[in-house]
Amino acid sequence: MKPAFWARRAHKWIGLVIGVQALLWMLSGVYMTVVPLDVIHGDHLAHAHGEPLPPQAARIDADALVARHPQLQSFRLKHVLDREVYEVRQGGAKFLVDAGSGERLPPLDRDGAIALARSLYQGDGEVARVEWITQAPSEVKTRPVPMWAVHFTDRGQSTLYLSPDSGELLARRHSLWRWFDFLWMFHIMDYENRTDVNNTLLRVAAVIGLGFALSGIWLLFYSFGKRRQA
Repeated sequence: MKPAFWARRAHKWIGLVIGVQALLWMLSGVYMTVVPLDVIHGDHLAHAHGEPLPPQAARIDADALVARHPQLQSFRLKHVLDREVYEVRQGGAKFLVDAGSGERLPPLDRDGAIALARSLYQGDGEVARVEWITQAPSEVKTRPVPMWAVHFTDRGQSTLYLSPDSGELLARRHSLWRWFDFLWMFHIMDYENRTDVNNTLLRVAAVIGLGFALSGIWLLFYSFGKRRQA
């Protein structure tokens, strides 16, 4: 059999093997380039910045704070629900301390989580439901638990995830992010964790794709060779 026969045969069968994945690469790539990254991140859904803190407010100083919490590793001053607090990091954990008295504050309860979510939320929906989460779902699997999940009724089915201990906005999730995450899984071919961009399956697919391109070049060489002979 002539080499041109094998070039066509190789190109056809390699194309059948890699064609579906190549289509998924292109579709997911188009989505990632068309939808802006700040929209994917949900920056328009919620803000995490409060009002400027007054410089002369009555609050305990750093020495007094350390004296009350001797194992303190770091702290920062911020607003949570119109209240000045210190976010204290100690032993790998975070908690809130009243900036005026230095007293440790209890974790956010359900009503506090709803109030905080509403103060951060920038959309046009209402609170649909609230969940207390002790096992993180896949869309926030790297965030610390426990956490509050406050779901809204907007078109994107937005969810704000909040830390009960620090009042921190842990994540914003909505339908465009969830589509991105789904397509990202196909793009990197990590169907379990959706994080490994150097997995074996992706490397195999890349090698097959290279073989498809090389067989096309091989076939193209014989096509031009026939034209010159004609």
